[in-house]
Amino acid sequence: MLIRVGAKTDIGRKRKGNEDNFCVDVELGLLAVADGVGGAAFGEIASKMGVEILEDYIKNSQSDATPMIGRYQDEFTEATNRLNAAVTLSNKAIYEAAQNNPEWQGMSTTIVAALLDHNRLSIVHAGDSRIYLIRSGIIEQLTDDHTLAYEQIKKGLMSSEEARDLKLTNVITRALGIMPDIETSVDELTIFDGDILLLCSDGLNTLVKDTEMVEIIKNSDGPLDACNKLVDKANSNGGHDNITVILAFITEKKRFPFLYNLFKMFRKGA
Repeated sequence: MLIRVGAKTDIGRKRKGNEDNFCVDVELGLLAVADGVGGAAFGEIASKMGVEILEDYIKNSQSDATPMIGRYQDEFTEATNRLNAAVTLSNKAIYEAAQNNPEWQGMSTTIVAALLDHNRLSIVHAGDSRIYLIRSGIIEQLTDDHTLAYEQIKKGLMSSEEARDLKLTNVITRALGIMPDIETSVDELTIFDGDILLLCSDGLNTLVKDTEMVEIIKNSDGPLDACNKLVDKANSNGGHDNITVILAFITEKKRFPFLYNLFKMFRKGA
């Protein structure tokens, strides 16, 4: 599988700093978005640590000498277990750093990480940063938000409107650095030619509807142009939070640019 990737992070229109961080490593097939939590508690340090430790572990774990961290889950591939081990290690490092530095106590970060190994996609996440799959023009959210609002809605205890009115959508139930151990959500699936992956912090999806995302991507000139337009849309809708987005266009083989652009012209005109 070949990947064309675009990424963008933006402070938004309301915040004084950007606590989001992201990782893109096409050679490894690794994509990740982290949204720091804590503001004055140095959430930006937590998110930076999260993605840097994640990337370092995935690079080093290609060697047999690197130990697997945490419980190995037989129902998942080795690549998925490596990704989960990387997130587990990030959690421990952030937690210990916060415990050893009084100024950092309380810092944490959400994370959504994806690892593409041939045609298999591994997903590990904690918090409310998301990954979407766009296939044949249809968008599907692949992760469930780890928020008090989502848990209440899933149990049928309240509607999404009630949760929004009570401001429960911002109450995160899982994040890296809160506890020495983390319960992650793990998944994997098969990826096909033409699929598009979208990873984002909640600064995007709370202000741009899923259907709007698809339209923006469809009418953009590649992944980077689409990222810029998605960020611009979130900002024009208020930009109340930091905004980070990664877009990965998946193809099975290299396409000739002229024929590919011609195909896009006909598709848009259909």
